[in-house]
Amino acid sequence: MTLLKSLQIRVATVTILLIFSGGLLNAKSFTVSGKVVDDNGDPVGKAKVDVLLDGDSQLKKPVETNKKKGTFSAKIKDFEPGDYTISIEHGDKGTGSIMISLDKGKKEDVGEIPISNAPKEELVEETPTQSTQAQQQLSTGASLPTAIPNLEPSLPRTPEATGVPSKHFIVNELSFEIKRLSAEFKHLNQELDDLKALSKMWVNPLTMYSKEIILKNGSTVFGKIVYQDDKSLKVETLVGYLIVDRSQVVRIVDNVISEDRQEYVPEQIRESYTPPPMPKLAQPKYTSTNSSARKASAKFSANCVLVGNISEKKDNQGNVIFQGEVKNIGGRRADFVKVDFVFRKNWSGETKTLTTFAKGSYNTFESGIVSDASLLPGAMGQFELYVPQDFGAFIGYSYVIDWEEYQ
Repeated sequence: MTLLKSLQIRVATVTILLIFSGGLLNAKSFTVSGKVVDDNGDPVGKAKVDVLLDGDSQLKKPVETNKKKGTFSAKIKDFEPGDYTISIEHGDKGTGSIMISLDKGKKEDVGEIPISNAPKEELVEETPTQSTQAQQQLSTGASLPTAIPNLEPSLPRTPEATGVPSKHFIVNELSFEIKRLSAEFKHLNQELDDLKALSKMWVNPLTMYSKEIILKNGSTVFGKIVYQDDKSLKVETLVGYLIVDRSQVVRIVDNVISEDRQEYVPEQIRESYTPPPMPKLAQPKYTSTNSSARKASAKFSANCVLVGNISEKKDNQGNVIFQGEVKNIGGRRADFVKVDFVFRKNWSGETKTLTTFAKGSYNTFESGIVSDASLLPGAMGQFELYVPQDFGAFIGYSYVIDWEEYQ
């Protein structure tokens, strides 16, 4: 009996050993390799890789990918055929996972496994009511509806996230567009004003030049006298500078264009209103009744001209100073000799006039008025005009020399 029990124990022991040794012989290892990349396809180093089977890790500890190449190699010691999940996690690049089926062989290269920081899909939790309804349908044999998981990421529903521009962005864009169109409109208006000014200048030269020089041969020159003496004149015209012999000049006419201002008449009396008559001009009086004396008087009248050029400079306060010299080349004394400067403010024709008197000799008139702006025949006098800084900018100027003649 004892021998029988001892034999049974030996048989059982041998059987257990055979079974255990068979399991050890059947157990084999499996190596899984691959490469981890990010969204741009670049390798990711130092990422933790784990191999799971039914949610349980098959490795003693997760392996790390190569720092430069991003490759990994994980060895499963007690390998069993089945569906494995390779899970990858990186602190900066995000996470990723793939599922593969392993059944034969000793190693498997799964290729590139991408990871990203994209949010995971939301899982729809089953409420108790839904669970109860599902149990009732199972008990009755009815088919269950297939639950569709919510694949949309849990992002805030802002206009920027949905691709629709915000109200503030639209207002800014419209404001910028309005400013741009306004600037273009002002630029076009400025160009239109310049073209109108140029067209007026070519149609009527007097809009640019106020001097009309009539020559003996019947020619008329419109321009600006930039220099003159007792022999010649230098005139600026539309075609350039002209040198005119003074002996060929019959007359120089100053054409100052002024806007016609219509007299305001109240509406109540417009129909019965009659404008006042023009004042009668005084007849010229001559000192002699002899006709030859009259001709001599006309021949030897005063005639003031500009000597040299008009200099222009600025002082420390930004005021513009014009300086020049006037000479009386006529045969009589010129009184109250003055120079009227007409400044062109813009191309639209806006002008402003400033006047300065020449410094000549003192003269006392019959009325008792004493003036130092008289020039005897052949005498010269200097003039100086201060244009204050608050006068504003101007694009050009013309001048007119004026004087009076008294006995």
